[in-house]
Amino acid sequence: MLYKLLLYIHISSVILSIGPFVVLIPMIGKLRSAEASVQGIYLDAFRFVVRLSKHAGHVLVASGILLVIAGPWTWGASWIAATIFILVSSLFFLARAFSPTIRKIEEHSQKKEAAVRTLHRAIWMYLFLLMVMLWLMVAKPVLW
Repeated sequence: MLYKLLLYIHISSVILSIGPFVVLIPMIGKLRSAEASVQGIYLDAFRFVVRLSKHAGHVLVASGILLVIAGPWTWGASWIAATIFILVSSLFFLARAFSPTIRKIEEHSQKKEAAVRTLHRAIWMYLFLLMVMLWLMVAKPVLW
């Protein structure tokens, strides 16, 4: 029963880590054409999603550790090792990709369009990393 509860928490935190980023995709278009008075609302939504994803990621990692300890898998399983590698990479990416770009847009610089394109690309890259990790968790492939 404890293992199933941990698995439920783990899956819920995955949903909270991935889902909000999907909502940001259509917001990019609105951000491009947003007046300065409305732009802050969109940027606040981006900040909220990054913060939510970060905290859901903490729960995700903690529940993942507990699942490995309580479950049949070992740290040596290739899909776990690959997921940990991608997780560390995505944390570095998350820290560098979103907050600095949001700050550039807030500064009302002449390069808003370039910063919005960077933000758009960052969303898709981060979603790709998250989906690869999700695939590793679901498929559990033997990579080596």
